[in-house]
Amino acid sequence: MIKACWSRYTLDFRFLAKTSREEMRAKDTYFVKIFDTDNPTIEGVGECGLFKGLSADDVADYEYILSEACRHPLDPLPEMSSIRMGFETAFADLRNGGKKIVFPSDWQNGKTGIEINGLIWMGDKATMLSRIQEKIERGFKILKLKIGGIDFGEELSILKLIRDTYSPEDLEIRLDANGSFTPENALQRLDRLSQYYIHSIEQPIHAGLRKQMLSICRQSPIPIALDEELIGYRNDSEMESMLDDIKPQYIILKPTLCGGFERSDKWIELAERKNIGWWATSALESNIGLNAIAQWISSKNNPLAQGLGTGELYHNNIPSPIYMSGDTLNYDINSRWEIPELPWHQ
Repeated sequence: MIKACWSRYTLDFRFLAKTSREEMRAKDTYFVKIFDTDNPTIEGVGECGLFKGLSADDVADYEYILSEACRHPLDPLPEMSSIRMGFETAFADLRNGGKKIVFPSDWQNGKTGIEINGLIWMGDKATMLSRIQEKIERGFKILKLKIGGIDFGEELSILKLIRDTYSPEDLEIRLDANGSFTPENALQRLDRLSQYYIHSIEQPIHAGLRKQMLSICRQSPIPIALDEELIGYRNDSEMESMLDDIKPQYIILKPTLCGGFERSDKWIELAERKNIGWWATSALESNIGLNAIAQWISSKNNPLAQGLGTGELYHNNIPSPIYMSGDTLNYDINSRWEIPELPWHQ
C-alpha cells in the first residue's frame, strides 16, 4: 500500500534576503515522503515549496490540504502548484529507488554542469557592488540583478559602474524588477536602463495588467520576460490566452509556482510553438527542490543559462551532492544526501 506523509522545515537565510516586495530571514517549506508499506525502507522525497506572499497556494488551510493529499496519495492531486511539484518529485524518486533521481540525466550522473546566472540580491549600493564583485571573481559571466528596492538613480549608477569595466561581450546582465515599475513610468525607465546593454528584464510591472504589459512588450528597448505573470493558471487555454494577449519575448519558469513539472512542460510547449524564449529558475527551495528542478532542466537541452539557486542561501540547507564550480551547478556522484530526522504528519 502506498503511504505519504509531510513535514514542515524552516530554512534560515545566511543574510537578509530583500526584494522589492519583502525582506526575509527565514522561509518555511514542506517535505513530502512517499513509500510502499511492502518495502518501507525505500522512500521518495519531494519538496512542496510554498512561497508565502507570492504563490497562489498561500491559503490558510494549506497544511490541511497537504494532509488530505497525503491521506489519499493515489487520488488526483489538488490544483496547487507546490503540492503537485512535491508529489511529482516524491513519486519519481520512489520509482527510481529513493536515490533522489527524479529525471535521470547526464547532470545527475555527474557528467555535465548547468550554467547559471549569478543572482545579486537587493541591498544598498555598497552591498550590491560587493556582491557583484564576488560573483565576477567566482567566474560568473551572467549576472541577474534584482532592482526596484533602492533609488532608481542608484541602480543606474551600479549598472554604469559594471559597464565601465565589463563590455556586453564579457558580461551579460539580466534584471528582475519584481513588478516594481508602474505602467506610467515603465517605458521611461526601460529606455534609461537600455543604455547599459541589458539582456532582458523580468516582470517590469505587476502581473495581471495584460493590456499594459502588451504595450510594454511591443515598445520596450529591452526584451521582456514574464515571471509572476505565470502564477495561478489551471488549464491550457488560459495559459495560451495569456501568452497570446501579451506576446512576451521570454517566459521564466518556476515549477514550484507555475504548476509543477507537468504544467511547466506545457508552458514550454506553448512558448516554443509561439517562438517565445524561456529558461527556468528556482524559487528559494531547499536542495531537495533545487535537485529536482536541475534534473528537469538538464533533460530539456535548453542552451540558455538558467536561474537556478546555488544551494548556498541557507545555514541549514539539506546536505547534498549539489555543488558549484565557477558558474556551473554540478552533482557529485560520490557525495551523499543527508535527510535530517523530521517529525512526519499525515
